[in-house]
Amino acid sequence: MSDEHLIDGEEHPHLLLVDDDATFTRVMARAMDRRGLRVSIAGSAEEGLVLARQDTPDYAVLDLKMDGDSGLVLLPKLLELDPEMRVVILTGYSSIATAVEAIKRGACNYLCKPADADDVLAALLSKHADLETLVPENPMSVDRLQWEHIQRVLAEHDGNISATARALGMHRRTLQRKLQKRPVRR
Repeated sequence: MSDEHLIDGEEHPHLLLVDDDATFTRVMARAMDRRGLRVSIAGSAEEGLVLARQDTPDYAVLDLKMDGDSGLVLLPKLLELDPEMRVVILTGYSSIATAVEAIKRGACNYLCKPADADDVLAALLSKHADLETLVPENPMSVDRLQWEHIQRVLAEHDGNISATARALGMHRRTLQRKLQKRPVRR
């Protein structure tokens, strides 16, 4: 496996997304598919391991906190299948301790949510993680995370409110109300 596969388009590397946020995985999968990756989605660590055993991925993006096993528990199991697999841990609950633990367990990088497809791709392709920049000094509030996520999904749907509402699993009017509010502070 080499980084050129993502650039030259000759081969479609396999990416496994494991996150219990169905909307996030659906949006991220679509964005990664557009970038030339073949994407599998799992809603839990257990489901992710089953998929990985059936078709070992080249790359994996794992949510840190999920129902059942966490991404940190799944990480070494995936690396047993392929020690060359590049794995990024993604979380909305960043801390230096979990970033260090993820890197110690073999993750190639650690990203804080919200992260878009370009952020994830850059983290997967980076040569090494920079622990100094992994965790922001002032992490975003939950309200700000929600606002950022809505904006990201809206952008993925080219500003189409109805398509964004469907992707987020909310009523169109609810989404319109949320969009009329000013963005919350970080």
